[in-house]
Amino acid sequence: MNTYAKYNQSGEDYLESILTLSQSQSVVHRIDVAKKMNVSQAAVNKAMKILLEKSYVYEDGKHLYLTEEGKRYAEAVFEKHCIIRDYLIKNGVSVAAAEEDACHMEHLISKETFQMMKKFLAK
Repeated sequence: MNTYAKYNQSGEDYLESILTLSQSQSVVHRIDVAKKMNVSQAAVNKAMKILLEKSYVYEDGKHLYLTEEGKRYAEAVFEKHCIIRDYLIKNGVSVAAAEEDACHMEHLISKETFQMMKKFLAK
């Protein structure tokens, strides 16, 4: 895997974590992200620095928020995750395996393949 793909995957994972946390709690802290992703606070701090520089995230004291651009990006990644997971389950993959595979595949899937899966599930 090249560095660019790894960076995107990591950044996308953090954005997706902030999105899903913000859907279930009123505020998101860095420690929440660390616990959800099972990473150190130092790793979260490093990732947040990059996401802040890219204007995907902003902070208000100790709370993390997605910018509009960050939210759109996170929602697109999360949609891929859900479509891939549901497609795999519908085709006989166990829920646990589908969930884990979707976490990896969401970063690598082509637009063509994603659209095919989405269309398949819409039937």
